[in-house]
Amino acid sequence: MLKLNGEFQRVYKRGKSAHSTSIALFYLPIEGEKKVGYTASKKVGNAVIRNHCKRRLRALMCEYSDQLCEGCYVWVAKAPLHTHDFTDIRRDFKYVLKRVNAIVMSDL
Repeated sequence: MLKLNGEFQRVYKRGKSAHSTSIALFYLPIEGEKKVGYTASKKVGNAVIRNHCKRRLRALMCEYSDQLCEGCYVWVAKAPLHTHDFTDIRRDFKYVLKRVNAIVMSDL
């Protein structure tokens, strides 16, 4: 789990990024480790809404964790994440993973 600001900044600066309507992903491939961080700014909403968005991202990460490549992932929630249907969010989730080549294609 990514917790320190320096860890997030390293992924932001050195990693690849992909954006969709409800999610942004920053991915830094690193052999031998799989770390994940979640963030939602105050633009997304109050604390309850931000936590709800991060819970949705965690649920998707658990669902697809065995299909993901090793590396550091930073998931950024955007405002529509709270209101979109879960099927739309799942589609966005897969889209950003494919864009940064972080998912094994044969498992889709």
